[in-house]
Amino acid sequence: MKVRTETPVPYHVAKPLSADDERWMREALALARDAQARGEVPVGAVVVCDGKIVGRGGNAPIERNDPTAHAEITALRAAAAALGNYRLPACDLYVTLEPCAMCAGAVMHTRLSRLVFGARDPKTGACGSVIDLFAEHRLNHHTSVTGEVLAAECGALLSAFFAARRAET
Repeated sequence: MKVRTETPVPYHVAKPLSADDERWMREALALARDAQARGEVPVGAVVVCDGKIVGRGGNAPIERNDPTAHAEITALRAAAAALGNYRLPACDLYVTLEPCAMCAGAVMHTRLSRLVFGARDPKTGACGSVIDLFAEHRLNHHTSVTGEVLAAECGALLSAFFAARRAET
């Protein structure tokens, strides 16, 4: 049996990077740093619609005692409230870490136009690293996915956070 060692490439074809992808990912990185300052895993997310941020989120499951308080979910909730609709088809989500299955499901249910993530998550990533929910043809909505935008910077923030945690114990 041959063991696959390379990162799988998702079937879905992402739109090319826009001129603002780096800008919006830097906004998400600022929220990730805020989460880190609160003792949370440093993940940040922003929802963008018509060139404006309509939802922001940083990881907060510890602070809120809520396992669903991931950065993506928090940003999607804020955007839905701001726009008065649980569907966000004209919006893009920028998040510093590849979404997990819960967050990928939320992205699909909101009908986002595009998902842009920073670092891959080899343990729980649901955009191709562990599983690829966006490649499941039987699902009724398919969000465009672009990965690894500012991946080194996003990954370095997470690596430093976990290295510091390990040093504390």
